[in-house]
Amino acid sequence: MSTDSHRASHPALLPNGLTDLVPPVAAREWQAVHQLIDTYTGFGYMLVKPPLMEFEAGLLVGPGAALGAQTFRLMDPISRQMLGLRADITAQIARIAGSRLQKSARPLRLAYAGDVVRVSGTQLRPERQFCQVGAELIGAMMPSADAEIMVMAVTALQSLDIPNISLDLCLPTLLPYFLRESGLEGAALDDLEDAVRRRDREAVQQSAAAHKETIAALIAASGPIDEALAALKSIDMPAGLRGDLERLYAVVEVLHRDLPTLKITLDPLEHRGFEYQTGLSFTLFAKGVRGELGRGGRYRSAAATLKDDSGNGRIGEPAVGFTLFMDSIMRGLPHDEVEQRVLVPAELPLAERLALMGEGWVVVRALEGGLDDAALIAAAGEQHCDYRLRDGAPAKIQ
Repeated sequence: MSTDSHRASHPALLPNGLTDLVPPVAAREWQAVHQLIDTYTGFGYMLVKPPLMEFEAGLLVGPGAALGAQTFRLMDPISRQMLGLRADITAQIARIAGSRLQKSARPLRLAYAGDVVRVSGTQLRPERQFCQVGAELIGAMMPSADAEIMVMAVTALQSLDIPNISLDLCLPTLLPYFLRESGLEGAALDDLEDAVRRRDREAVQQSAAAHKETIAALIAASGPIDEALAALKSIDMPAGLRGDLERLYAVVEVLHRDLPTLKITLDPLEHRGFEYQTGLSFTLFAKGVRGELGRGGRYRSAAATLKDDSGNGRIGEPAVGFTLFMDSIMRGLPHDEVEQRVLVPAELPLAERLALMGEGWVVVRALEGGLDDAALIAAAGEQHCDYRLRDGAPAKIQ
């Protein structure tokens, strides 16, 4: 039997990137997800629950188009149409907003939580299935909407007591603009893009690209937010990009006001992973935690029916949102508080068990009645209980 066949036949083994969550990790993730959703709903966001899969044609448009290569596909035996297993939930929220909730007042605030599955993992995120917990603010263009989303994302992570959170801002519209306006083609254009990705200012300045001095200056305008903004404001930017810069300045002002101790950095030319974003975007990190805690930014929903200024085409509905990745968040959570578990006799009435639960106890009932003290203590150990019920109250097992 081949190694692959042996792996497939062994019931304890799973494909690469997939894993079982077992106690206590599964409970920790469940509690963290609910804490995040509680924060979102406290900010006025309403919970929606899209399906795990839907028609490919609807899943891979707008925000979903960038993940086409990461989406599992299968044939629906009923409709005979191709279905996609979601690799991201943002596209589904955009579809819901533009269809079922099309007549709802804007701005529309929606929140979600659910697993996604991708064809392959990455070096930083080898997991192929993980839980996303996010929110979208749809139908608002003002910078205060971007600021609200960022403030809520950070506040939600802080509610989990994750230390050393940082926010990295970027403007993913800048690099595509300068590449289009560079006057270069073919290998020369590829070399310019590669130099920018490597943040090689010298290579940029040696190129024949238009705006090369501006591009080099933008590379230098990276780092801690106050220094980066000072450098950015000294650059003579093309008129078509000034709206994005004004949004950035307005959002940073709110972040400084609402989250004065938050570490904020700026990398204006970052573009990778933000292919569908149409404006200011961000990534969330925590010191010492592998991978991104989350990311978000401004985009347009292809599900909307808005037209451009000339009345032609579908430009989509303005939106801004973020998603948090539970696989990374789990690595950043502080150590668990130990559950207070108490074993109670099988004969203890339900009302008394519920009263103990109301006091914060995890109540495990012995399944056999008439156990003596020694048997109860042994059963408590088997069920990971540090307490047993004695004289009507939990008592620590010595």
